[in-house]
Formats: sequence, structure tokens, C-alpha cells
Amino acid sequence: MGAYRDQSALIAMSGGVDSSAAAYLMQEAGFRCQGATMRLLEWDDGRNAADAEAVCRRLDIPFTTLDLAREFGVAVMEKFVQVYQAGGTPNPCVDCNRCMKFSKLMEAAEAMGLCYVATGHYARVDQDPRSGRWLLKKALDAGRDQSYFLYTLTQRQLSRICFPLGGMEKRQVRELAGRLGFVNAQRKDSQDICFIPDGDYGAFIESYTGKSLSAGDFLDQEGRIVGQHRGAARYTLGQRKGLGLSLGEPVYVCGKDMAANTVTVGPERALYAWEILVEDLNWIAVEGLDGSMRVNAKTRSRQREQEAELFPETGGRVRIVFDQPQRAVTPGQAAVFYDGDSVVGGGTIVEVWKEDGHEL
Repeated sequence: MGAYRDQSALIAMSGGVDSSAAAYLMQEAGFRCQGATMRLLEWDDGRNAADAEAVCRRLDIPFTTLDLAREFGVAVMEKFVQVYQAGGTPNPCVDCNRCMKFSKLMEAAEAMGLCYVATGHYARVDQDPRSGRWLLKKALDAGRDQSYFLYTLTQRQLSRICFPLGGMEKRQVRELAGRLGFVNAQRKDSQDICFIPDGDYGAFIESYTGKSLSAGDFLDQEGRIVGQHRGAARYTLGQRKGLGLSLGEPVYVCGKDMAANTVTVGPERALYAWEILVEDLNWIAVEGLDGSMRVNAKTRSRQREQEAELFPETGGRVRIVFDQPQRAVTPGQAAVFYDGDSVVGGGTIVEVWKEDGHEL
């Protein structure tokens, strides 16, 4: 951070304990700070902004609200609906980080004459002394690490981002907030998508589009009708609960045909895949892929990293071949590659080849 003589930062204030602690730590490090809450939802009740503003008053730093609801609706909510309608499973937190939290915050910081953007994410930024490339690294608290959701960060963004909590544990953050008397010191972390707090994706899609999801057929792996579903977009690969089927053995969603409005179910063994295709790549630790590369890969945020090999494909895409078959790898989700603690890069899963050779 010494590259800039003006040690100033825009602090992304969500109203939660993490971003509040981040603001304090940046101030303690000698930064001139400006707090900002992004208003992302038209129906926002203002509680988050009020809590963030209270923390900023406590720290005696200025506060502002950035009204980005229209942009969020287009970049995140609309894409969420489109990916589900196409048969995939979107990752709105990745899209929000890419399109909103860092691009829009960086623009706001520059407009305010501030050099850095700081957030309460659990991750770390470093610079490779040999290549000079900026690196995104895992947080020291493995249970809180959010590097998976941050793989879209560019070199320019990484050079201007601070993650003050990257070397801390969550309990230390709460203890710090308690000592400082922050109003949100014991506030629970949100586990839901912010625009679907009840977790009912199907109801949200219907409300957003103004159209009801059409019922259709559940099929077994031989194509025989075994029941009726409530709209293919309601179901995700690997889902077992909520199917309403009684077939004598547990079955899982293992495929969807959106054009035919059918959902295929089968035994758990039908969920496993060896290879996947990824596009829309962002590379961090390297400039790109010009040959095969051994990595550890994750296809879900909470998944344990899996040994795999990357192979470059046409159009800038990458094929991933896992050492062991992977369960319920889902188009639309992110595949993120690691080398030790560093994020090599990542992209969006577009094709999955199951163990039987069939494409998902």
C-alpha cells in the first residue's frame, strides 16, 4: 500500500460487524476513511445503512449511501433469473462482487479522490516479488475464507483493495467490535441471498418475471415418467429433499431439460463427473494458461479442494479433469483454482461430463 502517498480509503459498510471492524482497523492503520453503504434493493428498509452510519459516527468518519439498486437489479437479479431459466444454478455473490462491490465501489472511491477500497471480506492481498503480480490469498481463518467468491478481481482492483480481516478469526472480530461498543457487535451473519431472504427461489422467479413456473414431468434415467414437478427452474442438481417422490430408494436431481420442462432423477451415483468445461476465465496468479497445469479446484464455496489438471481449450475456455469424480458439479456455478493459499484463477462452469460419458 506504500505505492500511494495519500493513504485514503473508501470503506464498504454493509451494516454488519465485519465491515465495521474493517473500518476501525483501517483508521487505526492511519488511513483517511470514508464509509459508504450500497443500497442494492428497492425495498431496502434502511436498517443496514443506519447501523453503518452509527459505526461511522462512533469512529468520527464521514458516511454516505450509494444508491445502486437499478444497477444491482440488472447485473445480479436479472442474471440470476436468466441462468435459472436456462437450466443452470447462478452464483449471485460472485456476480455482486464482480459487477457491484468492487467495480462500483472503485468508481466511487476515485470520484471521491480516495486511493483504496476496503471491505470486511475474509481474504488477503499480496504481491509476488518475482512476477510483480498481485495475488489473492485465502484468509488465515479457513472457516471464514471468502476467496472463492472473489476470484473475479482484476490486477488493477487487487492493487487498490484492502482486506483488514484477512489475518483475523471471526471471534477476534466480534471481541473487537464489542470492546468498541459497536451496535452490531453481536448481530448474526446473514446466510441467505440478500434479495431472497426466505430462500424460495421459485417464488422469486415467478414474482420477478410475472409468470408462473409450469409443472412438468419427473423422469427416471430411462426416460419414464415417475411424477410431476412444480417447474424445472425450482430444482438444482444433487437435490434430494422436496421432490415429493416415493420410488423405493433415495433419488436425486441429476439432469434438467428446460426446453421439454423435464427433470431427471436417479441414484446418487448418477451425480458424479470427471471433467468439466469452464469459460469467462479470470486469471490472478498467472497471465493465462498456455499449457496444462496442476491445481487444487473447488466447484462450490464450502467444498474441500480437489486435485485436478487444467487444459486450455479453444475460445479461452478451460477443461478441468479431476483426479477423483466430483459430486453434483453444476453449470452456472464457479470453478476456482488454487495453488496453496493463492487463487490461480477461476471461471463459470458451462458443461459437465458425467462418469457414464454423457454431458449434463
